[in-house]
Amino acid sequence: MDDDDERYVHTQHDGNARFPGENTNDEDGEDYASDATEGHDDEDEIYEGEYQGVPAHSDGKSRDGQVSMGQPVSDSLRERKELEQERLAEEEELAQQYELIMQECGHGRFQWQLFFVLGMALMSDGVEVFVVGFVLPSAETDMCVPNSGAGWLGSIVYLGMMVGAFFWGGLSDKVGRKQCLLISMSVNGFFSFLSSFVQGYSMFLFCRMLSGFGIGAAVPIVFPYFAEFLSREKRGEHLSWLCMFWMIGGIYASAMAWLIIPHYGWSFSMGSAYQFHSWRVFVVVCALPCMCAVVALTFMTESPRFFLEMGKHDEAWMVLKQVHDTNMRARGEPEKVFTVSTILSLPQYDFSLGIYCFLYIIFSLQIWLTFMKCFQYPVKDNTIKLAIVWFTLSFGYYGLSVWFPDVIHHLQSDEYASRVKIHNDERLEDFTFNFTLENQIHTNGVFINDRFISMKMKSVTFIDSTFQNCYFDDVSTVGSLFKNCTFIEAFFYNTDIDDSKLVGSRVINSSFHHNKTGCQMTFDDDYSAYWVYFVNFLGTLAVLPGNIVSALLMDKIGRLSMLGGSMVLSGISCFFLWFGTSESMMIFMLCLYNGLSISAWNSLDVVTAELYSTDRRCTGFGFCNALCKLAAVLGNLIFGSLVGITKAIPILLASAVLVGGGLVGLRLPDTRGNVLM
Repeated sequence: MDDDDERYVHTQHDGNARFPGENTNDEDGEDYASDATEGHDDEDEIYEGEYQGVPAHSDGKSRDGQVSMGQPVSDSLRERKELEQERLAEEEELAQQYELIMQECGHGRFQWQLFFVLGMALMSDGVEVFVVGFVLPSAETDMCVPNSGAGWLGSIVYLGMMVGAFFWGGLSDKVGRKQCLLISMSVNGFFSFLSSFVQGYSMFLFCRMLSGFGIGAAVPIVFPYFAEFLSREKRGEHLSWLCMFWMIGGIYASAMAWLIIPHYGWSFSMGSAYQFHSWRVFVVVCALPCMCAVVALTFMTESPRFFLEMGKHDEAWMVLKQVHDTNMRARGEPEKVFTVSTILSLPQYDFSLGIYCFLYIIFSLQIWLTFMKCFQYPVKDNTIKLAIVWFTLSFGYYGLSVWFPDVIHHLQSDEYASRVKIHNDERLEDFTFNFTLENQIHTNGVFINDRFISMKMKSVTFIDSTFQNCYFDDVSTVGSLFKNCTFIEAFFYNTDIDDSKLVGSRVINSSFHHNKTGCQMTFDDDYSAYWVYFVNFLGTLAVLPGNIVSALLMDKIGRLSMLGGSMVLSGISCFFLWFGTSESMMIFMLCLYNGLSISAWNSLDVVTAELYSTDRRCTGFGFCNALCKLAAVLGNLIFGSLVGITKAIPILLASAVLVGGGLVGLRLPDTRGNVLM
């Protein structure tokens, strides 16, 4: 494509590529100038790199049996089957030409710029997933969430991501990849930032749900968007490299949680009504990658492949020329000319990018109609297989990973409970408690004229004990209870002891003054918090070798071999988690599982982006990713309900679905040699 003798001119009215030296029919092939070449006469010489546009007949009529843009053909002119075959042939021809154009544009600075911008968007998706698990314990404690409401935060975020994936994926096939990604990331950034300031749990859930709705667009749009700027031989490798940003997002979230959340001094309050604890600082910091992605996206261009699908020939040519010129300047060859002068395109109705277009597409069921195309021949069977693979892989991964902090916490709780100190039948008079009581059980105790001043009780339980003429001042209790106790003429001042802490207890002639409101978070020297975040950091970092291997081998051993092999191996490693009886063993097996499963995720992203045609690529990706989030919700609920009860069922279930999904994935078509239809 570098020399004049390799330059081609593509004309739409005969559907064939014209190369210099071939005879053309001047009568049929007259020059219909587009806006880009306005002012040229028919006798003007066509210079190399001068854009000639696409033949557009001003009289609105078709010529040589062709269809004018925006004018649907009635069934009386041609049989529907013939029209479908003709369109399929045009799609194949356009795909082949587009592949040649991308090869001429080369792979260089433009793709790397887009790589990092889209990587920031994908990183935001990874951060959103990990934020759920990290803020769940702190947010529910800070907002006094009862056990019946625990776990809703994780579920509501994934439900938002599920709806967002389907909605934004379908919309981007109608109004454009960049437009939808920019709006959706703005929604995510705004509500993520807002959620760090709201105080009520219901409002917090609402903000995180809308945040999830926005970030749901990241995966379904990012991979098709980037794939449409890549040539066939570069696609598998560079889409795999792009997957690394999801891992970077997980590492970023784990590191920030490790550095910020346990530092509970990083907080402030306005009275007892407004509390801004360190976990809220963590939420703000996790919104930064999304905000950076929004700013960077404004400087990117729309996908030229989407422009061609929408019939925007001039816009597509200008973007492709920008790609070519950017890469050539970076190579030190600014004089190299973009030789494409005309591009084949498909007749389409033009959707403008205004607000009325958005409303029309949403309320006219355009998204649903595009979605139904994913279940039509010839992609119906492939859509079903992809759905099974996405669901099973997500169920196993998220089911084990999102609730893994709770598993570690449960193991630590068992070990913590084994060190409990038990005091029976003790009697203390005129004693002052001004130190911390931790991990103790006091049974049948008698406390007379004792003073509890400026102290903390952590995991302390008093059972059948009597407190007579006792004074409680500035007392904080975390995980502490008074069961069946009796308080006689006791005085409480500035404590958090209330009815929820007095289980079955009697209070006689006692008074409470200036009680602390809200749930008190006192986690001084809480080593377990550091440990949980550090473990997640290690688990996320463990996927780095798998990312590198999958990127280097994606185009060599094939997508399907990597997909099926990775899922089967990760299922086997997941099965061995059943035999983990210690924290160190569980952590090692988790790292092994993450490292093996990442290759399946990478290959599945590549296969999904390559399997669908441009008019339904993001819609199909969005549907699969919505199923992924649905599986995450189910895994979250099922695995979470079994934490502390049994680990055999969730681990065996995850192992079974991963192996089954891997076998289904091997039956997908190999897309390694495909051009983007």
